[in-house]
Amino acid sequence: MGKCCSKRQDPQPLVYNKKTEAALSSKSNGNSMDSRYTADPNQSRAQARADIIRPRHTPRKIPQPLKPTSPVLASPSLYFYFFHTFIYPVYQCYIFYINFNRKFIILRVVFACILFYVFDKVHAKFWFFENVSRKEAGKLLLVDENPRGTFLVRPSEHNPRGYSLSVKDWEEGRGHHVKHYKIKPLDNGGFFIATNQTFPTLPALVMAYSKNALGLCHVLSKPCPKPQPDMWDLGPELRDKWEINRSEIQLIRKLGHGNFGEVYYGKWRNKIEVAVKTLRPGTMSTEAFLQEAAIMKQFRHRHLVALYAVCSKEEPIYIVQEYMCNGSLLDFLRTGDGKYMQFEDLIYIAAQVASGMEHLESKQLIHRDLAARNVLIGEKNKAKICDFGLARVIEDDEYCPKQGSRFPVKWTAPEAIVYGKFTIKSDVWSYGILLMELFTYGQVPYPGKSSTFISILDRPVWANIDMFSL
Repeated sequence: MGKCCSKRQDPQPLVYNKKTEAALSSKSNGNSMDSRYTADPNQSRAQARADIIRPRHTPRKIPQPLKPTSPVLASPSLYFYFFHTFIYPVYQCYIFYINFNRKFIILRVVFACILFYVFDKVHAKFWFFENVSRKEAGKLLLVDENPRGTFLVRPSEHNPRGYSLSVKDWEEGRGHHVKHYKIKPLDNGGFFIATNQTFPTLPALVMAYSKNALGLCHVLSKPCPKPQPDMWDLGPELRDKWEINRSEIQLIRKLGHGNFGEVYYGKWRNKIEVAVKTLRPGTMSTEAFLQEAAIMKQFRHRHLVALYAVCSKEEPIYIVQEYMCNGSLLDFLRTGDGKYMQFEDLIYIAAQVASGMEHLESKQLIHRDLAARNVLIGEKNKAKICDFGLARVIEDDEYCPKQGSRFPVKWTAPEAIVYGKFTIKSDVWSYGILLMELFTYGQVPYPGKSSTFISILDRPVWANIDMFSL
């Protein structure tokens, strides 16, 4: 008891090998005694053997630890064992994989980046329309060539973070029509149409509804074909240079005539369709004619006719501009397909003209000759403002023309006629007269009245009360 309890014996780390096995075997036979385990004299010899601690046999080869010179080294040996058993082999495998598969890893990363770009960027361009309103989306989708389920995604007009999904549908009672769905953003990222169906990205949402309608009117079958983008220049070499060789222009047929010249349909280098305005010699100064071209070149908007180039070194002078296949709005309403347009189509054209005039107002430019004859119509009823012959950039709020200047009286505001002062509000008056031409399908304003008679116009038959009250 005195030897067992009076002095505390520190445990020694036990290493299992052949020597320890022999030592333990000799102790179990009673040939030797360990000073750490002195037998109790009050117990029998068989019970004394139970004081010997035998380690459990394990087949794993344990790394040889450092010899314990002090009790402090026993704890770091466990970390050494853990490092060599788990961390170091994993590290070696990682180095081996990097050294022998470096090129393979790079290819995988590059391929993953390409897939991400194609899926998230290029694929989105097929169905995403950046600057398209609800009305324009309906026009694009209702083309006869588009089947049921044709769709497009556009930015929301009310939620800056959201989008709108427009889908072409068909019902027995309504025929072909377009349905619009709100794509709402999530606070933590992602989008949804129905609260029970959320998606991490916009392409993921489109892909899901392309496989299953999930409550929509129809499964998304194909992206809506995009219209041809607006072309502002004939080529990259003419982006900053707008004087071209006259021999590059081929005049094919006459489209009409104006106050100072004629308009032709032609081609540039026999490949790009253009409209060419010519100036009759002696009818207008070259400086004034080129001033119109300079204004057209300066202002670019999707609802303003684009100027491509000029030919000013010889007579007659040419202004080469964008070609619109359906001609002027006035002729389109009187003799073309415009006379069959519905009320919604007329509103669509009026909105486009308003958009172009809004852009001119933002640039402090007054048109002074806004009328149906100076609005051109292209494919799918696309409208663009043209003929900037009387347009002027104003530095103040008004413009006073020189005495003797000509301007259209029936389209001109009363204060401009009486005082000769043109403002942005004068163009608003002219826009009202244009609406009258539009909703009467090209009738002359103030029919049967002279140019000196000005009064409130009567309501056209095709214009409802709400529209007329504007």
